[in-house]
Amino acid sequence: MASPPVEPPPTNVRFPDPRSLRGDVVAIGCDFRPGTVLEAYRRGIFPWPQGDEADDGGEPLVAWTSPDPRALLPLDREPPWSRSLRRTLRRHPYEVTVDEDFAGVMRACGETRESTWIIPELVEGYLELHRLGWGHSLEVWERTSSGRELVGGIYGLAIGAAFVGESMFHKRTDTSKIAFAALAIRLRRSGFTIFDAQVMTPHLRSLGCEPARRASYLALLEGAIGRGDLAIY
Repeated sequence: MASPPVEPPPTNVRFPDPRSLRGDVVAIGCDFRPGTVLEAYRRGIFPWPQGDEADDGGEPLVAWTSPDPRALLPLDREPPWSRSLRRTLRRHPYEVTVDEDFAGVMRACGETRESTWIIPELVEGYLELHRLGWGHSLEVWERTSSGRELVGGIYGLAIGAAFVGESMFHKRTDTSKIAFAALAIRLRRSGFTIFDAQVMTPHLRSLGCEPARRASYLALLEGAIGRGDLAIY
């Protein structure tokens, strides 16, 4: 059985209640210490890049946001995946693992962006969250003549019975879809009640994600956290 996650030192950052917001942005800053990140996620807040803008030091502006609506993949029923995706899941030649290369997945997600916001401070904070048992990744591997290559993946945080996906990548056709779907299958099997994909996009909608209003999401999140921390199998 997986060990329970370890609570990091508390943060001195205090986020406002997202229910009081009119917009989506809660704060601006690059404090990615584990205690700060966990405090934000427990309130339904996460870091999100603001276009290509940068501060005076040349770093991208990272907003802490609580979007309304939120993109959720329902876990209380079979996902409405297309026939082609179901066929891909049955027949793909790849190996799928969990938490085998969290750092590699983060690095690959950063490399897929022309103007990456996955800056060193963020990487350091999330790697520590992984070491503490909060951060998780799902990897998709391709067998090669010299071993295997990481060709797809997704990473995020598990808090209680909620998983919040941060980013995913692909280096082969459909490998990000395989990662997303394989994670969803494991979350359902492990008893999770929330698979939060954060901001709705046409791609996420095609994978079965549905919009949830912020107030509804925050109520669901509170209940999921209250169920205790789950492991992903």
